[in-house]
Amino acid sequence: MAANKGDRENRERLRRYTARKSIHAGQVARRRRDDIRASLIALVVVSAAVVSQLLYTTSGPGAVDDPPAATATPTPTATSTGDVPSSDIAADRVWTGDLVLNDDVPLAISLDGARAPQATSVLVDLIQQGFYDGTACHRLSDAPSAEFLQCGSANGDGTGDAGFTFGPLENVPADGVYPAGTIAMARGEDPNSQSTQFFITYGETTLDASTGGYTVVGSVTDGLDDLVSSIAAEGVRPVAEGQESTDGSPVVATTITSATIE
Repeated sequence: MAANKGDRENRERLRRYTARKSIHAGQVARRRRDDIRASLIALVVVSAAVVSQLLYTTSGPGAVDDPPAATATPTPTATSTGDVPSSDIAADRVWTGDLVLNDDVPLAISLDGARAPQATSVLVDLIQQGFYDGTACHRLSDAPSAEFLQCGSANGDGTGDAGFTFGPLENVPADGVYPAGTIAMARGEDPNSQSTQFFITYGETTLDASTGGYTVVGSVTDGLDDLVSSIAAEGVRPVAEGQESTDGSPVVATTITSATIE
């Protein structure tokens, strides 16, 4: 019965998320139409200015040497599935909010919409729609070089999502080092398999950079000490009696009580 109840709760969470997302999508579409109208007006004004400048710099005293050719920047290949929130949501700005664990571990968070627009847009949308409320943080690592807490699966056990996956990887540290307080997107082997899961490093963490690394989407700006003392310090639950592990479910069962962002 417990499993059936859990399945019903997961389905209901996804149903509520989908309904809220539909309303939100309509609002975004209206804002986008307004933005396009304003952009067209601005384009007319800018075009007139450009024509005037071209006339000035290609004849008479305003003539200049030809500028060097611009170097093209390669665009990462992104393969997404499902209805991924638009990267426009991030609005090229920093978002701040709070993530409360187990009712009494508040974490102040910051998401970087300029450096990781797609991942930030996903987390902002999920948080605003209440997707994470009541979900579990199912994985803890307390190895000396990998100290992190992983959260965000719909089923609370590392499985389940909001019906989409996305890429590309963004804002990845070249040296594979993720400082304490980093918020990064979890993924499978495929760089485009990012979805709803993320991890928070509570100590400096070094991860294999040869596989592409992990999108750094933001940071914990306050409360990290509380996470360490209340959750991480208790360690990882042994897989069997007398058999210690540095990676598994946390001894302290951890749930996201609430998440806010603005």
